[in-house]
Amino acid sequence: MTSEKATFDPGAEATRATDRILHDTLHGTSRGIVVDSPPGAGKSTLVVRAALELASAGRPLMVIAQTNAQVDDLVVRLAEKAPELPVGRLHSNDSDPYDTVLDGLDNVRKSAKAADLAGLDIVISTAAKWAHVKNVEPWGHAIVDEAYQMRSDALLAVAGLFERALFVGDPGQLDPFSIVGADQWAGLSYDPSASAVTTLLAHNPQLPQHRLPVSWRLPASAAPLVSDAFYPFTPFRSGTERGERRLAFGVPSDGSAPDRVLDEAAESGWGLLELPARHTPRTDPEAVRAVALTVRRLLDRGGAATSERSPDPAPVTADRVAVGTAHRDQAAAVRAALAELGVSGVAVDTANRLQGREFDVTVVLHPLSGRPDATAFHLETGRLCVLASRHRHACIVVCREGVEDLLDEHPSTEPVQLGVTVKFPDGWDANHSVLAHLAEHRVRWRP
Repeated sequence: MTSEKATFDPGAEATRATDRILHDTLHGTSRGIVVDSPPGAGKSTLVVRAALELASAGRPLMVIAQTNAQVDDLVVRLAEKAPELPVGRLHSNDSDPYDTVLDGLDNVRKSAKAADLAGLDIVISTAAKWAHVKNVEPWGHAIVDEAYQMRSDALLAVAGLFERALFVGDPGQLDPFSIVGADQWAGLSYDPSASAVTTLLAHNPQLPQHRLPVSWRLPASAAPLVSDAFYPFTPFRSGTERGERRLAFGVPSDGSAPDRVLDEAAESGWGLLELPARHTPRTDPEAVRAVALTVRRLLDRGGAATSERSPDPAPVTADRVAVGTAHRDQAAAVRAALAELGVSGVAVDTANRLQGREFDVTVVLHPLSGRPDATAFHLETGRLCVLASRHRHACIVVCREGVEDLLDEHPSTEPVQLGVTVKFPDGWDANHSVLAHLAEHRVRWRP
């Protein structure tokens, strides 16, 4: 029998997909091209390669990212790939407008004025900064990075600056953030709070759409669950097979629940540390302490990760570990609990701020843990997707028992809005899928 590995070559599949995207970008006639990407599929790599291909073909372009950190990361990547290529970094007039690492790159020219960067092959900035650029000759090409995080009103503000664009983003991530309500526009094709890609395709359904088929971040233990639960219409595979990545500990288990869930996660890629059912404050002290103790034991036991990147085990240090939460006050409580245990250097943040980042091991405080109700915020599909897809080796979820019952007892009460495309899978369905899988890796703890 032909093995699955023999019939699916992840590197070849990813190369074929990238080649098709680049061909459409360089030789197509459509004004826009949309690329859907799963977590860790190499969005930034694609953006950098497409930018270099366009520049080498004599087609100057602008690149639009959503945050300054994303912009600076792309500038650094371009400088590494093409150190002789002039790159413009358009920045704000703030006192700290860009990462100072850019000062050490000789091929990068920085300015707060677009006119100062005229004539460069590539100019990169945030959507917010590009919206203030006026009276310039439009670029023939643009690349929009993290396009699903961009609101449609932000796209409208910059649409006059380019003729054709490549939109690259992850449809499973959190929806664009808005500080004001947008119910009055719900269902309209020009809803300013909708993502740039949603609005673009609503008006231009004929645009070419591609997808990247391989996640190089998620291990073989995680990709099937994340794909089925969050990307049912754009499935993807892991770039590795089972057994290619391993997580081991130098110190044996002491028999405690945190150690047992760590061993389960090392063996299977997933772990559920389940506390007794109870309605709690949002900063549930027991759950917060459970998260902190799990991280403490992970570091104390000398975790080491083996992967396709290196045959030698690499230590899982604090900077390769992250804790994900739904709310900022939960993140602050976890930081304080970790500090009490003498742990520093671990990334502790909300799903919104962890988007795009990658770690060896993640510990997640489930958004619905201890809650008396299931609100739209906590059920948002993208929030759970981000939290469950940051890891290369293992993800441990800390949660109180009873979330399945909570989901069944609290069907959606959000008003039905005409003309709004129903997101599928919805948060209710995605949560059930993830919890059903985690139940196979449950460790109960009665602190």
